[in-house]
Amino acid sequence: MRIIGLDLSMSATGVAFPDNTTAVIKPRGQGYARLLSIEDRIGAALRIGRPQLAVVEDIRAGLKGDAAKVIPMVHAAALLPLLRYGIPFVLVNASTLKLYATGYGASDKAAMAVAAFTYAGREFTGDKGGDQCDAWWLRAAGHAAYGEPVVRVPEANMDALRGVVWPRIAGAGEPIAQVAKKPTGRRKRAVAA
Repeated sequence: MRIIGLDLSMSATGVAFPDNTTAVIKPRGQGYARLLSIEDRIGAALRIGRPQLAVVEDIRAGLKGDAAKVIPMVHAAALLPLLRYGIPFVLVNASTLKLYATGYGASDKAAMAVAAFTYAGREFTGDKGGDQCDAWWLRAAGHAAYGEPVVRVPEANMDALRGVVWPRIAGAGEPIAQVAKKPTGRRKRAVAA
């Protein structure tokens, strides 16, 4: 299966291509004009990689300040080429990705890099190595979810992927079974109209 991983950012987007190479997209321009560059460069990455699925890091809940404005715009700019080319995508939140990679949902970029080295011998260093590493783990999560893991992680780590709604992809195996959410015991109060 051809999967691309995208760790989106206004300054440096990490990309893990289907051939297992990684890169960083540094958008050109200033301010909001960088969104056009992000859209163009993601489009180019899709034309080069020809993925069947994109695994994209989701927008973190609770963003504040400028990040609350900018990050959703970056996601929109990146999702437009996916929609334009008809490439299915799945959003994976950061804590799920970290649980899958390291077994701890609040891991930092260094722990993610150590896990990549430990499980796959992949080394991610330098200023933008963390962006590429996260994208690489997103791609790895996609492969694991469809039964073709590129790394072997503990089964407890794999369970993190069961909380993601993975799309069915033509020609691919069945995605990992989703775990039903446990009832909280609380009932929603009926709202009178």
